[in-house]
Amino acid sequence: MAPPPGGAGDKVPPKLLGTVPESLGVYPKWDHDAVFRFDEVVSEGSSPNYGLGTGDLERLILLSPTRDIPVVRWKRDRITVHPREGWKPNRVYRLQLLPGLQDLRRNKSDTTTVLTFSTGGDVPSDTLRGIVIDWVQGKVARGALVELVLEPDSLVYRAVTDSSGRFTIGPLPHGRWTIFGVLDQNHNLRRDRRESYDSTQIAENVRRAAPLWVIPRDTVGPKIQSLVPSDSVSATITFSQPLDPLQRFDSLTITFALQKDSTPVRFRSLLPAPVDDSLQRQAQALADSLRAARDTTRRDTVTAKQPPAPRPARRPGARPAKEPRVDIEADSIIKTRPVLFDRLILRVDSAFTPETRYLFEIRGIRSAAGVPGDAKSALVIPKPKPPAATPADSTGQVPDSTTKPPAGLLPRPSR
Repeated sequence: MAPPPGGAGDKVPPKLLGTVPESLGVYPKWDHDAVFRFDEVVSEGSSPNYGLGTGDLERLILLSPTRDIPVVRWKRDRITVHPREGWKPNRVYRLQLLPGLQDLRRNKSDTTTVLTFSTGGDVPSDTLRGIVIDWVQGKVARGALVELVLEPDSLVYRAVTDSSGRFTIGPLPHGRWTIFGVLDQNHNLRRDRRESYDSTQIAENVRRAAPLWVIPRDTVGPKIQSLVPSDSVSATITFSQPLDPLQRFDSLTITFALQKDSTPVRFRSLLPAPVDDSLQRQAQALADSLRAARDTTRRDTVTAKQPPAPRPARRPGARPAKEPRVDIEADSIIKTRPVLFDRLILRVDSAFTPETRYLFEIRGIRSAAGVPGDAKSALVIPKPKPPAATPADSTGQVPDSTTKPPAGLLPRPSR
């Protein structure tokens, strides 16, 4: 006896039936695998699990506290996990299954499961919360790696931020913590040296961490990545990393001169790109208003005030468009710090000389991480493009708009 074939396909992701051991328990001398058991066969993925952290299932498992990649095995409707160094006594383990698990029909789970148990000692009870912000992009860091280091044992617990950039990790052992927020660019669930991060420390009995502002943490100062002319009187300087938004660029040691004989060249301003753009828009708006005030006799029907266009009627039965969700708390936190930038605009008093090389050097410029450095680069002004040639006819003669057409091509008078 069996259901008849056909019908609707299975579109339900795998459902967790239970874990071994049960969460929030104390299991002294535990020496077995931790098991996630599901209601159907789950997919092993296309990348096998060889203990390198590159397997599809290994990317979904966060085991803490350990610095090694755990041993993850697929057993049809079960996933087993254990530390590579074995379970240690008197330790609180946190095992997290991240969203992304699929069944054989590629139905993907969007939920996370956390298994916490102790191999001896008291049951953990602390919970830590916080938010991670990508300061360079000016938004919350979704899917950022969070590392919590328990002092003084240096036990590392890991988690991942949700879609709002927030994390809630618990239950955890009681103690002092150092928290790292990391942009996990290679998705190996580990904090690497060249990845952007921020850190903070919290004392005992503190449950909420200060916001983590993630930025690049290079040990050298910023270097000039490119220096190109924007127009005849300005050039754009792009640096290798974001700059400190609180420093005064006019107070730094700046050299701008001709490269061939080191003759100094006067420049008007050196400002961050957002500030320069704002000043240029204000100057253009002021010039437009003065031009409009002088030309009071001219009436342009295009600029006349037009009645507002009627709003298109919504179709019967159509659903209203969903407005994007606004995270008021996160936006208020992001606005407490200035916007980062990596470009400066250099403006000179007189136009650049074509086919000339200039040398620009700035000393003591600081990165957003507070590391100072010296940077220099050459500005090359190209040869101006020749004016576009007037198209000639088939005889090689340039048509003259003042010559009359032949008599046979004159337009016929209208009746």
